[in-house]
Amino acid sequence: MALIDRYLGRTIKHGELTVIHTDGSRRTFGAPDPELAPATIRLGKGVAGAIIREPSLGTAESFMDGKLVIEEGDILGVLSIIARNTRWEEGAPVLEPGPLRRVANGLAFRLGRVNQARRSKRNVAHHYDLSDRLYDLFLDADRQYSCAYFTDPGNSLEQAQRDKKAHIAAKLALEPGMRVLDIGCGWGGMALYLHEKTGADVTGVTLSEEQLKVARRRAAEAGVSDHVRFELVDYRDLQGQYDRIVSVGMFEHVGTPQYRTFFAKCRELLTPEGVMLIHTIGRAGRPGVTDAFTSKYIFPGGYIPALSEIAEGYEGMRMFLTDLEVLRLHYAHTLKHWYDRAVAAKDAIVDLYDERFYRMWIFYLAGSHISFAEGGMVNYQLQFARSRRALPITRDYMAEAERTLHAGNDVAAAPTPSQRRTA
Repeated sequence: MALIDRYLGRTIKHGELTVIHTDGSRRTFGAPDPELAPATIRLGKGVAGAIIREPSLGTAESFMDGKLVIEEGDILGVLSIIARNTRWEEGAPVLEPGPLRRVANGLAFRLGRVNQARRSKRNVAHHYDLSDRLYDLFLDADRQYSCAYFTDPGNSLEQAQRDKKAHIAAKLALEPGMRVLDIGCGWGGMALYLHEKTGADVTGVTLSEEQLKVARRRAAEAGVSDHVRFELVDYRDLQGQYDRIVSVGMFEHVGTPQYRTFFAKCRELLTPEGVMLIHTIGRAGRPGVTDAFTSKYIFPGGYIPALSEIAEGYEGMRMFLTDLEVLRLHYAHTLKHWYDRAVAAKDAIVDLYDERFYRMWIFYLAGSHISFAEGGMVNYQLQFARSRRALPITRDYMAEAERTLHAGNDVAAAPTPSQRRTA
């Protein structure tokens, strides 16, 4: 009890967090803050020690098992108070595992992130082969399970996800008749959008059997199966060449030892004038390790890369990094929508699984939200080209194409990038 009280007393300055210990004693830390609702938690037997030993996993499992009870507020409110007082950019002290636990976690992480082909499919299935109904309960209608793009923080989730697809499509500089590869295509929303707006032929690949079923069904229902195809295949096994490659929310599952394999394969798959866009979560700071809760329960084998690690992956591949954008708060807004929807769907999620799964899921969404709102996570959009002349020399074409898409028109109706280059 003394250790956790000492940490909270030293750390919590903004917002009020009250802790009720097993002996019934109460301690309130911090001070009222208009931006942070007060929260009260009750710690069951062994919870304080579990949190001190392994903060992320100890907190999560205690909450999942009903041993850490929220008596006032909710789990997002509790985590928000902690995160607001340990902001990444302020270098505030964060509660971390003890030295021996850090060494053990580091070894487990290095073994787990190898992510060889035989393990990749199993890792993907762990998360993405959950019930279709679960994802319908908190995602937008198009099932975009990646960071949305908020041109206005007040926009709906549906609008922001449409704007994300337009933002990416504009950067791809698509022209009629192009062949596009979507690596990690999810439930097919991006591939279907690109074909609808540009007339491109799109091949989407995934390692999730459940996602594949849905994506193929959607293409058939739209009557575009001849132009939008989906396959269950590892990117390492792909052949042929494509004018454009897009990958949204998949790079986090590649594993750092495989980054050079990934970029080498993508270069091989691109035509000489080809362009690639990668949208990935990234660390704003230096390389790290995946926290124990996420690794155990959410994304086994997953890793959020630092920009330096991505750069090491493509250095020497003779591809040009033609554009880099850092999205700072967009995923925080996205995750808040997902969290609110999941909480509203509590009864349905419990019916699908059970109360423990529900608490695990909202802890995951809440923790992810604060890692973007206050922590060191961002989103990177990186654009690559094999040729220095594949794209216009200014970014104006992106804004022009994006305006065209926002107006509800097809990109093909606007001047193509190649037309702009020769005008």
